[in-house]
Amino acid sequence: MKHSEFWAAMEDTFGRYGASLAQDLVLAPLNGRTANEALADGENPQRVWEAICTVNELPESVRWHHRTADHKSKRR
Repeated sequence: MKHSEFWAAMEDTFGRYGASLAQDLVLAPLNGRTANEALADGENPQRVWEAICTVNELPESVRWHHRTADHKSKRR
């Protein structure tokens, strides 16, 4: 997952709250860091996204949303 795909998935999933969630939500799977902190530390965006999905108990369909053809066609 690229950083741009991470942010697109955050926006698609959480709407205008995505940036706030990335800044404020402490993620236990990432050793108590927020998504922003983990990304700044060089963590792989896919691992950060997986942590967000796990903590928020998101279904598999959302977990892999950024890989679907329908999603990619919306971004062009």
